[in-house]
Amino acid sequence: MQATLTQLCFAERHERLRFRSALFLYALVIIIGDIPGARADVGQYASGVVLHSFGYGVLAMLLFSGIAGGMARRAALSVLLVAAMGALDEFIQSFLPYRRGAVSDWLVDITAASVVAAALYFVWPRMVAACLKKPVR
Repeated sequence: MQATLTQLCFAERHERLRFRSALFLYALVIIIGDIPGARADVGQYASGVVLHSFGYGVLAMLLFSGIAGGMARRAALSVLLVAAMGALDEFIQSFLPYRRGAVSDWLVDITAASVVAAALYFVWPRMVAACLKKPVR
């Protein structure tokens, strides 16, 4: 079981799965976030900053691990994709009468993605090597 989970999280052959999982999770964020009253109900347990930071941080991690290439390419593309995703989310919210799109939420999304991508830039090769028992490149 542990070997399978390790392979899913770190093996190159599962990059596409992790990328698609990020897209699926993003679709869920959009759908669930646009249900009337859902955001207000969740807001009782976590603030908007916490929700955006956690949600878009996880998206950035999945995107980083699901993009092929070097660390700089992964980091840049994951932050850019999260920025686009966050902008689309806020744009959609601006059309809903019970929601509002906010630039501040979008900035939280980008900040969370940047922090996650920067951390993974430095630790990802070591994590992969340690978990898959491969030498660090």
